[in-house]
Amino acid sequence: MSDFIIYNTLSRKKEIFKPLNPGHVGMYVCGPTVYGEAHLGHSRPAITFDLLFRYLQHIGYKVRYIRNITDVGHLVNDADEGEDKITKKAKVEELEPMEIVQLYTNSYRRNMTQLNVLPPSIEPSASGHIIEQIAAVQKLIDSGFAYTVNGSVYFDVEKFASVHTYGKLSGRKIEDLYSNTRELDAQTEKRSSLDFAVWKNASTEHIMKWPSPWGEGFPGWHIECTAMSTKYLGETFDIHGGGLDLLFPHHEAEVAQGMACFGHDPVHYWMHNNLITINGQKMGKSLGNFITLDELFLGTHPLLEKAYSPITIRFFILQAHYRSPLDFSNEALQAAEKGLDRLLKAVDLLDKLQPADVSTIDVKGLTEKCYSAINDDLNTPVLIAHLFDGVKMINSANDGKASVNKEDLEALKKLYHDFTFDILGFKSEAATSGAANDEILGEVVDLLLNYRVEAKNNKDWATSDKIRNRLTELGFEIKDNKEGFSWELKK
Repeated sequence: MSDFIIYNTLSRKKEIFKPLNPGHVGMYVCGPTVYGEAHLGHSRPAITFDLLFRYLQHIGYKVRYIRNITDVGHLVNDADEGEDKITKKAKVEELEPMEIVQLYTNSYRRNMTQLNVLPPSIEPSASGHIIEQIAAVQKLIDSGFAYTVNGSVYFDVEKFASVHTYGKLSGRKIEDLYSNTRELDAQTEKRSSLDFAVWKNASTEHIMKWPSPWGEGFPGWHIECTAMSTKYLGETFDIHGGGLDLLFPHHEAEVAQGMACFGHDPVHYWMHNNLITINGQKMGKSLGNFITLDELFLGTHPLLEKAYSPITIRFFILQAHYRSPLDFSNEALQAAEKGLDRLLKAVDLLDKLQPADVSTIDVKGLTEKCYSAINDDLNTPVLIAHLFDGVKMINSANDGKASVNKEDLEALKKLYHDFTFDILGFKSEAATSGAANDEILGEVVDLLLNYRVEAKNNKDWATSDKIRNRLTELGFEIKDNKEGFSWELKK
C-alpha cells in the first residue's frame, strides 16, 4: 500500500505522514463555540477530521483525538474587546451562560451522532481548563513575550517577531499586518494593534470570570487551544486541524504561543478544511446566512426545497476534496442524495451475488485505486469516483454481463464495507429499525419540544400551542417541568 500523504499548511506542500511515536497519533481539532445551533458550516470540519480519525485507525494507528468545546473567552467579532458570545446569548435567552453552554453542547453532540461522526477520545471545555490556561499565560510572561496592563495580559507580537517568525503558518507578513490594521476603541492599553489578549480583566458586570495572579478575569480565545492540546498530547504532537477561517489569527496565535512557551513548534502537521459557501459567501452565524443542521434534516429553512438526511449531508461534504470550497445548493444536495442511494444499493447487491468460476472484474486493481486516492491527502472525490466504477461492475455482475469468483467476491465485499461504512462513515438509513427508530423518533420529538420552548420564550403562544396540540393528537403526553419538559408516547 502506498504511503499516507497529507497537505501540511505549515510547509505548504504534501508530505508523507510520519507520526512522532510509531503506531500512535495525537490529533487536536478546534471544536465549536457553543452559543447556537450547529449549522451546515460546522459539519465540514467535523466530518473531515472524522474521516481522518477513521482512516488512521483503519490503517492501524492508535489515535488520541482531542476536539474541544469553547464555552468562554470567544468574544463577538473574534476581538479582544466586547461581550463574550455565550454571555450575550444568555442575556437574550434569559438563562445562565452555562445553561446556554449545556443546551448547545447537547445539541451539537446530537447533530454529530446523526451525521455518524465518531466522538473524540477527549472533549475538553475551555471553562474546565482555567488552571492550565493561567499556567500557560504565566509561561508567556516568564518568556518575555507577554505583558500585563490593568489586570489584562497581552501577547507581544512585535517582540516575538524580533526573535521568531510571526506569520509562517498563514503566510502573512508583519509589515502587511501593520498596514491593514487600524487603532480601535478600547485598544489603547495594548503596545501594538497586532497584540492579542491571552487573559482579560473582567469588568464588574462580567459574569464568566475567575481569580488569577492578575486579578479576576477570563482567558483569551487563542490560549485555550494551546493549553488543552499540550495538556493531553504533549508539548509536541502530530496533527492540528480546523477550518480555514481559523488559520488567522487563531492558529497563527497558537503557533506563536507554542514557540513562546516551549521554544519549538508544537505541531508537526497543520491541516485545514475549506469552507462551505452559500452564493459564494462564507456560511456563518455572524453573517446570518447559515442553515442549521436541524433545519436541513427537517427541511424547514426557506432556502430548502425539501429535507435532507444526515448521511446525505455527509455524502455532500465528502464528494468534494476537503481543501476545496464547497457551495451549497439544492441541486447539489439532491445529486448527493441520488449518489448515496446508488452506492448503498450496490453494496446491498453484493450480498446477493453468486460467485462464478472466473472473474472478469479486476478487484485488486480497484482496491489499489481506492487506497491510492485516500492516501493522496484524503482525496474523497477520486475515491468515490472509483467506488462508482466498482458500482458499474457490481451491477454488470448482477445482470450477468460480468462475473466474479468466490475469492474476489469476498475481497469486493470487504473493500466496500471498509470504505463505505468504516472509513467514509456512510450508513444505510433505510435499514434502520427497532431501537434505532425509537431513538430517531425521540430526537425528533425532543427537537419539536425544544422549538416549543423557544416559541414560549419568544411569547409566540400560537406556535407553542400548535406543536403541543399536534403531538397530543398523535398520542404523545407532554408535561412541562422545571427542567423544561418530559414526554411519553401513550400505548
